[in-house]
Amino acid sequence: MTSKIAWRNILRNKRRSLILIISIMIGVIAMILTDAFSVGMMQQMLTNQIGADAGYIQIHKSGYQANPSLKNSIADAGLIRAVLAKEQSSCNVSERLRTLGLVSSASNSAGVAIVGIIPGEEKKVTTIHKYIVKGNYLSENTDEILLSTATAEKLRVELGDKVVIMASRLDGSVGSEACRVAGIFETYDSGFDQTHVYIPLRTAQQMLGVPDRISEFVINPYDTKQTDLIALRLASALPHDDEVLTYKHMLPVLVMQIQVYDETIYIFYAIIAFALLFGIINTMLMAVMERTHEFGVDMAIGMSNKRIFTMILTEAIYLGIIGTAVGIAVSCAIFIPLSHSGWNLATFSESLNSLGIGTTIYPILTASSLINTVLIIPISATIGAMYPALRAMKLQPVEAIRTV
Repeated sequence: MTSKIAWRNILRNKRRSLILIISIMIGVIAMILTDAFSVGMMQQMLTNQIGADAGYIQIHKSGYQANPSLKNSIADAGLIRAVLAKEQSSCNVSERLRTLGLVSSASNSAGVAIVGIIPGEEKKVTTIHKYIVKGNYLSENTDEILLSTATAEKLRVELGDKVVIMASRLDGSVGSEACRVAGIFETYDSGFDQTHVYIPLRTAQQMLGVPDRISEFVINPYDTKQTDLIALRLASALPHDDEVLTYKHMLPVLVMQIQVYDETIYIFYAIIAFALLFGIINTMLMAVMERTHEFGVDMAIGMSNKRIFTMILTEAIYLGIIGTAVGIAVSCAIFIPLSHSGWNLATFSESLNSLGIGTTIYPILTASSLINTVLIIPISATIGAMYPALRAMKLQPVEAIRTV
């Protein structure tokens, strides 16, 4: 009976009820879409970094992460290859040789990180081949090089032009190679583009005079959820001279940002709930004041204070549930097309690229976002209705009946 009366009270003043429902709906949409775009932005930053270079797992010689020099490269990779061969059914593997050096053209020069890769294997662990905007990806030819758009512009070179790369060898001498620009790439991270060039692994080893050395192995599990498990398995199978790192160790700042966001999003939820709280208090208080005479009659014929309190709370819960349901439906209607097409923010491309995000943001709707919304809004509506309900309970029947 109380729920039926509460529902009729909501329908009695449709305009006021509709205004409150729209307010709740807007709050729900703000919560869900803000969270979805923030999560999408964070995940894109992480995914782009993993895809462009880091991979999910890397194996180095112990100490290489702290001091990535040629001296700390792996001299004998036979044992590591044997261990990784046992994991070939669960992951892709690529080998690299890294060093800092100089790339020069007839017009200019630039300091870069020179990355020697096995083109076919690298395709399986990173996405650098997908960022080629001119020319082609590296082939097995040892005289080819991949430059970024920013580096090519700085050096004033085009496809097919020759550049010279130079780097220090282990013995202190300078090794150099002349390479032809086979392709030009452009990733979502302008900082990364300005500092990386790619050459075949054999070219890098020949230039540096280290035919057998490897800086790192990059491993991408077929099932990325198994990353920690595979890393633990590799670490237990390899000697202590080698270190196995996941992307959480290689990209600690990004991982920390995601963790901080997961903790601070509740502050945003609290702000939305707090704003809705005042709207609900105001609306329900007006409803109570308008129905003072009615409450007085109800009390006079025997309706208990507890029942009046319950009735007002039920009205608020109904409004909160309806507003939340409509808000979730509208949010999903907005989210679904944007999750496929993304939100193009090309106007802010320079800033977004400097963060490694990209100009198009794809929102990600998480189950926790929906659960938090479903819980927070109706609870806020219930809390907001408590003060008006308490006011109604304190009414004196005789004085309330006299109120016009």
